[in-house]
Amino acid sequence: MFAARGNGSPPSRRSVLRALGSGALAGALAGCGVPAAYVAPGERAAVDRSAREKRVSWANWPLYIDTDDADASRRPTLDAFERRTGITVDYVEEINDNDEFLGKVGPALMNHQDTGRDLIVLSDWMCARFVRLGWVQEMDRAAQPNVTAHLDPQLRSPAFDPGRAFTVPWQSGITGIAYNRRKVGRELRRLSDLWADDLKGRVTLLSGLDEASALLMQGNGVDVTRWTADDFHRICDQVEARVRAGHIRRFTGNDYIKDLASGDVLACQAYSGDVIQLRADDPDIAFVVPEEGAELWSESLMIPDLARHKANAERLVDHYYDPEVAAELAAWVTYVCPVPAARDVLASAPDEETAALADDPLIFPDDTMRSRLAIARDITPQERPAFAKRWNGIVGL
Repeated sequence: MFAARGNGSPPSRRSVLRALGSGALAGALAGCGVPAAYVAPGERAAVDRSAREKRVSWANWPLYIDTDDADASRRPTLDAFERRTGITVDYVEEINDNDEFLGKVGPALMNHQDTGRDLIVLSDWMCARFVRLGWVQEMDRAAQPNVTAHLDPQLRSPAFDPGRAFTVPWQSGITGIAYNRRKVGRELRRLSDLWADDLKGRVTLLSGLDEASALLMQGNGVDVTRWTADDFHRICDQVEARVRAGHIRRFTGNDYIKDLASGDVLACQAYSGDVIQLRADDPDIAFVVPEEGAELWSESLMIPDLARHKANAERLVDHYYDPEVAAELAAWVTYVCPVPAARDVLASAPDEETAALADDPLIFPDDTMRSRLAIARDITPQERPAFAKRWNGIVGL
């Protein structure tokens, strides 16, 4: 039916993310409101060409979809959609950074112009900006029965998009702790375990404000669905002190993978999908959802304003919420699958390695793990400039 992703797989989509953005546009939109950029609901739709133009343009991150082992240009789940519907998918791997992509499409969106893309995938903290600015269209759930039936209940209603009217998770994941069990010589169970004396200088944190802050606040016992400015500044004080003491080796994007694999780092903030791939080569690498809790995040599909093939894009989104299709994708990308029903599909796979993925809590979290996961509230436009200035000053961005 399908095979699990092999060893030596490339790193995940959670690349280096800069809180203030990569250019002037991103910095401006991080400010207070940007009223001139807002697009009202009645101005977001274009004439839909889906019925007469059997195509859809989809922008995604590199290496974020299943490929055929014998021919990397073939994408089995996407090829199946094209065969079933007759719709051609122009699939472009052009998103390498949330802010960089914002700089690419933001001018068109704020000037009420077509971006040339019908479907995009961004991290939910960036999706929140698009939703707030009215840059994406509400999806027709009547045309998406699989999404309605199978979307993970824990992901159904984030604060930035109640009821997921404008966004649908592509893949999800957990920000937690990764460590080398053999070199550390004991289990790490709490975020506070990172600060043990014998780990001094061998710990890294994530560099991105949105990526790092929630887990650090959870380590202080904060409910990250409603954290405050005081909670944020408290973790900044703590991180500053640990930087001065030499406990934190450095701040990273996805390059923590290299540090952990080489042994230069013994423990770090990490993403669940990365660690599944790392431990295929080194079973001593472990991932922990701390007892204090961890952040559950998503990267989500959206249909930009003035998209020319909205109905086709909605059909494509719904295709990936068919449990059979979701299982095939999950076996390759190994992130938290947003379609829990895919678990039973994987469990019935004839290949033992693939079937074993059904029991991996980093792909299908069990009830115990879910009880410790939370979706952090978004940083508001009013908060972001000051918070980013402080965090970037600590990190050195």
